[in-house]
Amino acid sequence: MIKMDSIDVDTRVQLALKEHFLRSRQRSQDLCAPLNTEDYIPQPVYFASPPKWHLSHTSWFYEEMVLKVYVDGYKEFDPIYNYLFNSYYQSAGARLQREHRGATTRPTVAEVLKYRAHVDQQMVALIESSDDRELHDLIVLGINHEEQHQELLITDLKHTFSYNPTYPVYQDGYDLTAQTNSQDGWHAVAAGIYDIGYEGDEFCYDNELGRHKVYLQPCHLRKNLVTNGEFMAFIEDGGYTDFRPWLDEGWSWVQKEDIKAPLYWIKIDNQWHQYTLAGLKAVNPDEVLAHVSFYEAHAFAQWAGYRLPTEFEWEVASKDIDWGHRWEWTNSAYLPYHGFKTVDGAIGEYNGKFMINTMVLRGASMATSPGHSRATYRNFFHPYHRWQYTGIRLAK
Repeated sequence: MIKMDSIDVDTRVQLALKEHFLRSRQRSQDLCAPLNTEDYIPQPVYFASPPKWHLSHTSWFYEEMVLKVYVDGYKEFDPIYNYLFNSYYQSAGARLQREHRGATTRPTVAEVLKYRAHVDQQMVALIESSDDRELHDLIVLGINHEEQHQELLITDLKHTFSYNPTYPVYQDGYDLTAQTNSQDGWHAVAAGIYDIGYEGDEFCYDNELGRHKVYLQPCHLRKNLVTNGEFMAFIEDGGYTDFRPWLDEGWSWVQKEDIKAPLYWIKIDNQWHQYTLAGLKAVNPDEVLAHVSFYEAHAFAQWAGYRLPTEFEWEVASKDIDWGHRWEWTNSAYLPYHGFKTVDGAIGEYNGKFMINTMVLRGASMATSPGHSRATYRNFFHPYHRWQYTGIRLAK
């Protein structure tokens, strides 16, 4: 056994980085362990990628952003992979259209696993041979990038499985909607000036930086999230048939898409059921609501006589409210903080270019990778998306 107190600081950092890297890589494959080969490939909608693509893309990220830059004479595992598994990085060249990811039955799942093993071997060798701080930070970004895709892998898989009328079971007991509130009442936020944004020396994304002051009017945030039972009351009161609580764009979405309930809710014998990764189950009124869009969250809040919190109100209140079960819609548009800068190269495409037409979500969800959430984390999606484990917290 090696005693950590006998190792110099740089070596300790290398060992911790290697352990974190390997743990994150293994978790992606562990999430796929319950799958059959056929489950790795389908893609019924453009925004939800197949598990095989997630396994490949997270490997491509290391190959493209790290190995090709830091390893002299590095030879790509297969040059076509840069085209197949690039997501949205214009700087990295041409790429397969997003909606066609499920059409690539080749390379096979077995070949993708070989690709991952090759990248892992090369990355471990690089980590062990370098104490470059810039490289270290880039690998930490890669780890967090993979942890993001682990959540997407699960939510994308659920969406794909939901199209199957047999209601596939991903894993017995793997029901990420079965949470109830642990708090009740309202948390008061006093009027005043507050600091917003990340502060510290650990990892964060660039969209959390630019710590700045905001002035908040006095407000209250509900300590508990909206439950299934509360949302049922909204439905029964004509929530999806009355235009009045809806934003105009949201009402158009309801009509165009024929929306009548949260995603994955199905009415059987006059009782609401919902599809979960543990199979179909009756909706429990006491459990926390999941899989609603910003439009639905906003409409419910209006119907209930309240509103959604801003992301700044949420961050200030976060230390006094229970969060982490659902990504929580806020009433804040996804915009840069003061002083936000886009770095050069492909990494600069990570966040900044998406700061348009999306809304901020705060918190985390039951699908979020362990250790991947913090109070300053800014998630963002278009207001019509609801395949993530999204919920509602009311404010007044």
